[in-house]
Amino acid sequence: MPTWLTPAAYCLFVWWFSTGLIVFLNNLPPRTFPWSFGGFSVVATISLYRLAESSHDISLTGAYAAFTYGVLVWGWHEMAFFMGFLTGTRTTACSAGAQGWRRFRQAVQACIHHELAILATGMGVLWACWGTPNQVGLWTFMVLWGMRLSAKLNVYLGVLNLGEAFLPAHLTYLLSFMARRRMNWLMPVSLGGGLLATACLMRVASMPGIMPVAFASLVFIITMLALAVLEHALLVLPLPFTALWGWWLRAKSLPCDTQQRPRAPARRVPPEPAQIGWP
Repeated sequence: MPTWLTPAAYCLFVWWFSTGLIVFLNNLPPRTFPWSFGGFSVVATISLYRLAESSHDISLTGAYAAFTYGVLVWGWHEMAFFMGFLTGTRTTACSAGAQGWRRFRQAVQACIHHELAILATGMGVLWACWGTPNQVGLWTFMVLWGMRLSAKLNVYLGVLNLGEAFLPAHLTYLLSFMARRRMNWLMPVSLGGGLLATACLMRVASMPGIMPVAFASLVFIITMLALAVLEHALLVLPLPFTALWGWWLRAKSLPCDTQQRPRAPARRVPPEPAQIGWP
């Protein structure tokens, strides 16, 4: 029986590092966004092309490559959203007192361009991998898409941890579309569905005689599903999950653009003892 350790560890590292890198870049001063996004757009374009090629590679290397390219293509969408290049038609907070359908409609407007772009990319990945023997990249993208959509709906309905630390300053208006609650009706469905899918795939991966390539491919998807379930659970548990990417979040403390810094007073006046320091 092949070992779980190597593909699972690789998946964990790619998930942690890519998420942290995007969080770091998204929290740098806005003047850096065009450079970061432009560079990552080149990487994502190459990754999409290489994903189509690797879908025909049935070797173990091909499985690792397809998984990596799937994550990189997905990462482009995450960066595009959090940097504000691809959000929605609404860029202001939810209307005061909005409830029900009105609140939901405004929340959709805030991210509709992002969702449509993911749909278009998903169709492109499906077309690139259609009928090919290596489906790891396709399933990686689909799992990330499905669980991210589930997380968005759960945050909209209400969770304990909204993840405010991950939102750059220019997207803080999105907090108005979120609700803070201990639990919502969708969370048990999301957790139960994720756990069931993970358990079913683990059973398949544990079957005797499974080939190393098929085993590694399944471990990639199993690990991503397990991580998605963990992320959902952390939304409703009283734990500081931002500590997983604490180093990356330090970008928020870096100097911002000049126009965003506090302006010096026009006339220098010796401060009172209680006024020394920043307010």
